[in-house]
Amino acid sequence: MEQTIGFLERFPYLTSLITFIIGLITMPFVLNFAKSRNMVVRPNKRTSHTGSVPNIGGLNIFASLMLIFIIMLIGGKMRPPFFIGFCLIFIIGFIDDRLVLSAYWKIVGETLCAFFLIYFADIRITSLYGIFGIYELHPMISYALSYLAYMVIINALNLIDGVDGLASGLSILYFLFFGIWFLLAGITYYSVICFAVIGSLTVFFLYNVFGRSKRKIFMGDSGSLMLGYIISATVIIFLEKNKIPTDDSILYFPNAPVTVLTVIFIPIFDVFRVSITRLKNKKSILAADKNHIHHLLLRLGRSHKQVTFLLLAITLVYFFIAIVLKDYSLWVQLFIILLIGCMIIFIIWKFINIKNQKQNNETLN
Repeated sequence: MEQTIGFLERFPYLTSLITFIIGLITMPFVLNFAKSRNMVVRPNKRTSHTGSVPNIGGLNIFASLMLIFIIMLIGGKMRPPFFIGFCLIFIIGFIDDRLVLSAYWKIVGETLCAFFLIYFADIRITSLYGIFGIYELHPMISYALSYLAYMVIINALNLIDGVDGLASGLSILYFLFFGIWFLLAGITYYSVICFAVIGSLTVFFLYNVFGRSKRKIFMGDSGSLMLGYIISATVIIFLEKNKIPTDDSILYFPNAPVTVLTVIFIPIFDVFRVSITRLKNKKSILAADKNHIHHLLLRLGRSHKQVTFLLLAITLVYFFIAIVLKDYSLWVQLFIILLIGCMIIFIIWKFINIKNQKQNNETLN
């Protein structure tokens, strides 16, 4: 076992190949299982697809990750509470895909998993990096802030999963960013986890985006919640590893909190924008609608693929900003990324209004 783990830590990127191969092998079985049990999603007011499509892609992601995760667990490189929380969040998402849980029960389930991640595994935010003059946090504030960050990330990723390949594509980029950083920083056991997820997600991405008729599958909450759980842990670990200055100016991110926000900006910004809009319209922030950024782009007549690859391209631009501006003032970085985000939304709405006005004129004529 030690030799196996040693090999994986020397070549963490090879775990992508391992989980990719496992995912390719198991995907046909998952598709057949979903169809035989009628585990499919049909068009509704929150979706933008046609026809019935299996929605348990998370099962294939989960299955393809288990080998690597169990090896890391047995080898002492993965904390048992983290693994338990990972399994629980998958089960909760799977139940939701099957029974459609209410928002209340989903939050209860997510909170239960948060205990395993934040309290029992002790993966939590312990510093504010000097924001408002605050560095080390009191344990209770640390737990509360970590829980808030976890809930925002896990639900933001869940809500962004509205067009083919978007949630999985964004997650692949996120794990690539953090996986490379962990590798270069010598924190190889976390790099192994990141690259393992990339391999399993790549299989799903190919089936979800390019699969036709019988080969198409959706991620479902079993997948999006599970990914949100792992991304939350990855983000917190990245924050903790950067709170102490190092001599390596290239790898050290002095304002890691805003770096994280920049990297995962699209879903985080979108969930706050949509929540503010709903509150402004006196609606519950939990109410379903089609006001997310991917819905707005679809209203412009863009295809699922076009929407996905456009948002992936924007995310890569944000990666570039995170790296180039990492030594600038935290508030300067925050201002720039928010300004760009607001400009993007403004431009999208401008084109939507132009399109609507054009359609109205054609109707009148």
